[in-house]
Amino acid sequence: MRIALVSDYYLPTLGGVQTVVKAHREALTEAGHEVTVFAPLAEPSADPGVVALPVSGVFRPDGFPFAWPPGAVEDALRTEFAARRVEVVHVHSEMFAALGGFGAARTLGLPVVQTMHGRIDVYTRNVLPAPALTTLLLAALHAKRLPHGPPVRGGTPYTRTRLARRMWRLMVSQANAADRVIVPSRHFAAKLLDQGVTTPVSVLSNGLEASVLDAVGTPAPRVPHGDLRVMWCGRMSPEKRPEVFVDAVAATPGVRATLYGDGMALRRVRRRAARANGRIVLRGSVPQADVLAGMRAHDMFVSSSYDFDNQPMVMLEAVASGLPVVHLDPDLAEVVPEGGGLLTASPDAAGLAATLAGLRDAPARVTAMSQVLVDGRGAAAQGRHLAGLLDAYAAAIRCHPAR
Repeated sequence: MRIALVSDYYLPTLGGVQTVVKAHREALTEAGHEVTVFAPLAEPSADPGVVALPVSGVFRPDGFPFAWPPGAVEDALRTEFAARRVEVVHVHSEMFAALGGFGAARTLGLPVVQTMHGRIDVYTRNVLPAPALTTLLLAALHAKRLPHGPPVRGGTPYTRTRLARRMWRLMVSQANAADRVIVPSRHFAAKLLDQGVTTPVSVLSNGLEASVLDAVGTPAPRVPHGDLRVMWCGRMSPEKRPEVFVDAVAATPGVRATLYGDGMALRRVRRRAARANGRIVLRGSVPQADVLAGMRAHDMFVSSSYDFDNQPMVMLEAVASGLPVVHLDPDLAEVVPEGGGLLTASPDAAGLAATLAGLRDAPARVTAMSQVLVDGRGAAAQGRHLAGLLDAYAAAIRCHPAR
């Protein structure tokens, strides 16, 4: 099968969507399929299987290259899809690379699979300047390329604001324009269906490519000695709440932390980390290999986001590395195997600090959680989920002529 993976983000930038696209490409290619990635790139591609899209010379939200202008993006994708005889288009985002993918596929009569990776209502609220105004513009531009359905209903915590409803309408409309929708988690799938998604939805966990599992090797259960060593990894952006992690560590003697990642919140996080008297180290943006090495050197992984993440890839990497996970969002419990992590009592710095203090004082609990993850590490492999991905492609191809 000839497959196009279209995303508004791609490596070498650090992030979950990028990691998923990389994992899909590797697993599909190893299975004998012809895969091409299309994305705006931070630097020119030397890989013939990765095609750069036109980008804005001015606008870089959260430091990422931004696919622009829409017409040129769609033209480039249409030309490449035709030249490469693409059979199915798999879209991994909601911005203008994604919209170009929909437009090009529509012109060429190609089926589209859409993976809904996350909550762009929360992302745009935290990342865009003057979001009350800029999301109006974004939604209008989006609707110009892909018609929007009726407004979503309110009455839920996640649709209580006008901005949130605007972005949920965008997400639901894009999902309903696809032939098949993939969602990595049950909790996000339930929200999408509740807000009006009618396209068939497959809940299909993300997975890690074989090269990552090879790099991880066979991990040993963690046996903490001395200070508890905890790590955080992700985009340094408000919706990820790195300040909550830093504040909790600063308030908990006997805990040392390393943060991996870059973004608009880095300067603020650095100032707050200074209060920990050297117990917090910020590594910035690093290659995936450095993140995996960091996981081998720590006792716990912490996810500090709340009411945002879908299925963080970095949590899957931690699970595969045998690194127990502390999370603040109850929705993320489905990412962590039972017995392999802890949910804090409250989603704030005080709740996280209390959990870290308890683990610092009970290292045997850390070892027990780590052993659970080591015993079940194979569940995170992308190869375990490849059949479900191919089934989604086949279903999209079958149903497409009827649309």
